[in-house]
Amino acid sequence: MLIRLGHSPDADDAFMFWALAAGRVDTRGFEFEHVLRDIQTLNEWALEGRLETTAISLHTYPFVQDRYVLLPHGASMGSGYGPIVVAREPMALERLSEIEIAVPGKMTTAFLVLRMAIGDFSYREVPFDRIMDEVRSGAVDAGLLIHEGQLTYEAEGFTKVLDLGEWWMLETGLPLPLGANVARRDLGEETLAELSEVLAASIRAGLENRGEAMAYAMEFSRGLEPHLADRFVGMYVNELTEDYGDEGRQAVKELLRRAEALGAFPEPVRVEFV
Repeated sequence: MLIRLGHSPDADDAFMFWALAAGRVDTRGFEFEHVLRDIQTLNEWALEGRLETTAISLHTYPFVQDRYVLLPHGASMGSGYGPIVVAREPMALERLSEIEIAVPGKMTTAFLVLRMAIGDFSYREVPFDRIMDEVRSGAVDAGLLIHEGQLTYEAEGFTKVLDLGEWWMLETGLPLPLGANVARRDLGEETLAELSEVLAASIRAGLENRGEAMAYAMEFSRGLEPHLADRFVGMYVNELTEDYGDEGRQAVKELLRRAEALGAFPEPVRVEFV
C-alpha cells in the first residue's frame, strides 16, 4: 500500500524519518512517498484529506478530526521553550497587542498560543523563513519565529520579547505541544495500527542511531551550523516524540481545552489517538 507521508523539510522531521528513507526499518509492505512541504501547506492539505499521513500543527487537528486521528508519536513539544516573538529592539510585553506581528500562518499552533498569551492582536501572515526579513525591514514591528529561527534570532540582531514555551510552562507546568503526526481514518483500524508501529519504529531507530540520523538531517538544516542543527533536533525529537506518554497527552488536552474556551474551533474537540 502506498502511503504519502507529509512532513516539513526541516532537520527534526528528517531525523524522525531517516530510518524509513534509509531502509532501516521493516515497512511491513507499506511503500512510503515522502512529501515535503512547509507546515502551513500541510495544514491546508489536511483540511482536504489529501495525504494518508502527515505532520500538522496541533491547532489544525480540531478542524480535521473527522478525517484524521492522532498518532501516539511524532509530536513536536517544547519543554519550557517554543516559538519566540522577536523585535528589532527591546519592547514591553504589553505592546504586542498594540502592534502588527508577522506570523507563520494562522493555522499554526504558535499563532494560537500567542493569542492565548496576549489576546487578540493585529497580524500579517508571512512564510516562516521571511519573518525576520519583514521585521528587519520595518514592515512589521515584531515577528513570531518557529523552526530554527528560535536559535538564530540573536545572531541576526533581534531581541526576544516573549518565549511561548516559557509562558506555557509557567501557566500550566506542561510541555508545549506544537506539531502532531496524524493518519487518515479511512485507512481502517488494522492498517492504522500497523502503520503507527512502522512510523514509531522509524523514530526509535533515529534516536538509537543518532549519528547516522543527524547526518541525514543535516541535508535539511537550511545552512544551520552542525552544533545548532543538533541542538534543534534535540529540542523537538526526544522521548515525548517517541511516545506522548501521560504528560504529553495531558498537554495536548489542556492546550485544546483552552483554545476551545477561546472559541477557536467550530465544534467540540475529540482528542483521539491510534
